[in-house]
Amino acid sequence: MIKGLYAAASAMLAGVTRQKNLAHNAANMDTPGFKETLSSLAEFMKTAVVYPPGNITQDPQQMYLGNIGLGVENSPLTTDFSEGPLNQTGHPYDLAITGPGFFRIRTPDGERYTRDGRFVRDASGGLVTLDGYQVLNKNGQPIKLPEGDFRVGEDGTITVGGKTAGQIGLAAFKDPQAELEMDANNHFKAKGSPTSTTVGRVEQGYLESSNVNSAQLMTQMISVARSYEAAQKMVQNTDQLLGETISSLGKIA
Repeated sequence: MIKGLYAAASAMLAGVTRQKNLAHNAANMDTPGFKETLSSLAEFMKTAVVYPPGNITQDPQQMYLGNIGLGVENSPLTTDFSEGPLNQTGHPYDLAITGPGFFRIRTPDGERYTRDGRFVRDASGGLVTLDGYQVLNKNGQPIKLPEGDFRVGEDGTITVGGKTAGQIGLAAFKDPQAELEMDANNHFKAKGSPTSTTVGRVEQGYLESSNVNSAQLMTQMISVARSYEAAQKMVQNTDQLLGETISSLGKIA
């Protein structure tokens, strides 16, 4: 009975964590370049079941009946790196990537990677993110822009007033799931250097939308909420049965 209580309680705790992750995805549905985080459940642990109850190593007459699970726990979050649809904005400093690449940016914590291409030209002529982080060129240096008409080719080459002014720095990874970890501000931190040269092409005047599927997300949130309610009901029922059992044993004694 106690094992059932623990199993139900673990399901409730796991449900809270999963619902928080789903809420995080929902909050970023309109964030350009956002990549959905996925959660899953794993079995917490198992315990052997023997008959009659006791220590099977000390009583060879006991029969091993199998294992019983003691609950669930959340597996580490994973990131869905699939591409989101492109949204045309017409703004020259909005950039998107068709393909597996990431924009390279410099933050106070070091180089980071993002699919969010909402860039602007700051007062000093630097190409920066909305948070003010420098966008890097192919050599890993900040991009400086002269005054003039800003154009970006599919390979990231920048022209201003018809003259080449640099090239957008792009990076790609053969296995982003294993090589990247999510960081703050819709950024990713690499565990090593980029491992792929296939970066895709740059689309000017577009932004990549979040890859969160709103209909699927709503279904998941409802499912998790119902699972939580079922586990909560099981905790209440088990607690009630446990109380009745203790009360009955007290009367017998």
